[in-house]
Amino acid sequence: MEHEPRNLDAVLSSFDDLWMPRIVTQVNNYDVRVAKVQGDFVWHVHEDTDEFFLVLDGELTIGLRSADGEESAVHMKRGDVFVVPKGTEHRPSSPAGASILLFEPAGTVNTGDRHEDIPDYITTTVGRDLSS
Repeated sequence: MEHEPRNLDAVLSSFDDLWMPRIVTQVNNYDVRVAKVQGDFVWHVHEDTDEFFLVLDGELTIGLRSADGEESAVHMKRGDVFVVPKGTEHRPSSPAGASILLFEPAGTVNTGDRHEDIPDYITTTVGRDLSS
């Protein structure tokens, strides 16, 4: 367990990978992750868990798709938070790029339990430790 504070600006400046969340710390059985994002992620679903987003820098749009295929979107700016409810198909995107913080159960796969075809620029992961 870490006994020193972590500065999110320093953590974010330590890597350049896009869509590759880093685990900053844990709270009970939840990961606190940060990621740099740009472009479109993949449409995906987390069947058994909500997904918390906080925009640290830039802007993020989260596309939402209902069970009948109807699409909507949530537009977020720096400081905004949004929770995607479990079982909701969604796709984060950021044309200009953003830095985000995610809060979700440890071991949650970033591409969800169901997803569309994953493009080459996205790696399926449960998050990386800061040391890797």
